[in-house]
Amino acid sequence: MNDDPNGDTNDWRAVFWDIGGVLLDVGSARESHRRFVEALDETHGLPTSVDVALETWRTEVGRHFQERAGTEFRSSRAAYGRAVDAVVGDSVPSDEWLPAFERVQRETLRPNPGAVETVERLAETDRHVGVVSDIDTAEARLIFDIFGLADAFDSVTTSESVGRTKPDSAMFEAALAAADAPPETALMVGDRYEHDMRGAADAGLSTVAYGADGGPAVDYRVDDLREILDIVGIER
Repeated sequence: MNDDPNGDTNDWRAVFWDIGGVLLDVGSARESHRRFVEALDETHGLPTSVDVALETWRTEVGRHFQERAGTEFRSSRAAYGRAVDAVVGDSVPSDEWLPAFERVQRETLRPNPGAVETVERLAETDRHVGVVSDIDTAEARLIFDIFGLADAFDSVTTSESVGRTKPDSAMFEAALAAADAPPETALMVGDRYEHDMRGAADAGLSTVAYGADGGPAVDYRVDDLREILDIVGIER
């Protein structure tokens, strides 16, 4: 692992970002789920306390993804719909709950410190700025809109668009194809070792760990996302 962000002179042509835990502060996502469950209680009068309903929500969302076979894509929107039904105790059409869910996201979701300004600075250069994320495409676009980054990315590779999740090589191959960049000229910024670091490294990309565990697949580690500018040789 290279701990010195100024210690490499590679000609980086592409920088790919994960969303949850990197661009997006996951604490704010948890807060949005609580506020949404509170909104469900106001609308439907839940049969349990908000705390119990929130635990049910988390269990159902988790179960939805645990039932996934290998790296197949499973929709987060489908997970949320399943969780809504479990919390309310009845089937609720998506056109009834989705607008409230998105409203709460707009009010609650926050970027991690330095994320927005770093993406914006990268977007000012001729480097390809992309996303590689296990997320529904519409949810990714909503997050970009909330953060003011709707036009900042040159490519958005989601599990929905590829049909697979990280660390499947198909995710990284699709991102590299969109960037028209060789893997040795690309960086992946992620917060999960097995999915982001190992998956990207196996596909030939270099990796930047932001919160991810250490290991042989980590090339750089940053505590501040603005350090990515130092790695690629851009003035802050």
